[in-house]
Parts: sequence; C-alpha cells; structure tokens
Amino acid sequence: MQSFWSFIEPLVLIAPKVVLAAGAIVFPLLFVIPAPYGRHTRKGWGPSLSAKVAWGVMESPSVFLFAAVWLANPHFGEPMVVALGALWLLHYGQRTFVFTSLMPKEGKPMPFVTVGMALVFNVLNASGNAGSLASRPVDVPFVLGTLLFLFAMGLNVHSDHVLRTLRAPGETGYKVPARGAFRWVSAPNYLGEILEWVGFAIAAQSLAAWAFAAFTFANLAPRARANHRWYQQQFADYPKARRALLPFLW
Repeated sequence: MQSFWSFIEPLVLIAPKVVLAAGAIVFPLLFVIPAPYGRHTRKGWGPSLSAKVAWGVMESPSVFLFAAVWLANPHFGEPMVVALGALWLLHYGQRTFVFTSLMPKEGKPMPFVTVGMALVFNVLNASGNAGSLASRPVDVPFVLGTLLFLFAMGLNVHSDHVLRTLRAPGETGYKVPARGAFRWVSAPNYLGEILEWVGFAIAAQSLAAWAFAAFTFANLAPRARANHRWYQQQFADYPKARRALLPFLW
C-alpha cells in the first residue's frame, strides 16, 4: 500500500485544482452546448456506447479507484476517514450498480467522447477525494453535512425512480413527471446530487470535496436549465410555476 500511495500522491494533490479549473470551463460552455446524452442526444459526436455500458464504465473509477486510494490513505482506519469513505461508496455503489442495472434497455446511447471525458474526470476526482480524507473530531459540520448528504441522496434516488417509472411497459417517448419534487422543479435529481456533494464537502472539510461540489453545480445547473427549456418546448401545458432547479426561484 505504501508504494501505491507514493505513486498516487502527486495525483491526489493536483486533482482538486484540475477539478476546479474544469468546473470554470464547463459552466459557461454547457449553457451554450448541452452535453450530448439522454434527451439531448444528437448526431455529430461520433461513435456511441449503450447507456448501460457507458454509465457503468465511466462511474467505475469512483468505486474501484476510490476504494484503492482510500485503503492506501495513511489515515485509513481513523473513524472520520472510514465514515466519509463509506458515504462516498454508498452513493457510487448505488450509482454504478443499482442505477445502471435499472436503466431501460432502450436508453439512448452515449458518445465515446462523453464517456471518455467523464472517465478521466472520475479518475481525478476519486483519487483526490479518497486521498484527501483526514482525521478530525466528530463535530457539528460533520453531523449536518452527513444529514444533508443522506437527505439529498434520497431525493436523488427517488427522483430517478419517478423518471424511470413514467412509462408503462412497452411505451416509448417522453412524459411530464408530476410526482415527488418534480412538482416544484424540472430536475430534482440534479438538485439532489448537487446537495449531496455540498453535504459531503461540509462533512469532509477538504479542498477536494469542495472542488467536487462546485464542479457538480457547474455541470448540472446548465443541464437542469436545458431540460427545463426542453420540457417547455415539447409540452404546451408544462406547469408554468415549475422552476428548473431551485423551487420558487430558478
């Protein structure tokens, strides 16, 4: 483990800075060019992978590489480091295995270029966060951050369930979701994921965690706006009071 840690430590140190820089780039860019997957899939982005395979491949570093670096972390075994790593793996275990296994077979394919960029990002992000976990007392920020993380994960998972069960077996096409937090915003799944990583950052108190929270917002806020506009364009009766991401605000 010591030799692996010596090898990975430079990546751990530089990763948060790269993640912050990536967020600063993608935030304005994604308002202009929506990421080409899901309902925004379109031609001109090269070869594609099936959605199930794509999600499994690009999320896997956040389970396997994170676990390897977490175990190699010199602070591994200390209660705070174990607890924070378990929260991370709770999210990404669900995302990598449960979420992908429940995806419909007819899901739209994802371009290789999108999968490749996500894979590189997840290698950096998983390494930076696993290696940055350090011991500190159990305090108010840890408790509040953990509670926010768990609440937001519930919001994220439930919102994905609502989307997944909109269609009856054999149905195709899009419908307007109307259950759960979709009553207030068009993208409660994204809101849940953003709040998850804000909660994790509050609990972890590391630059890597805050960098990931900032990137998550930079990546998903434009996506929420694009989805909101898509719904408004596709459905004339789309609820006027529903917002894109923040209830009653935006």
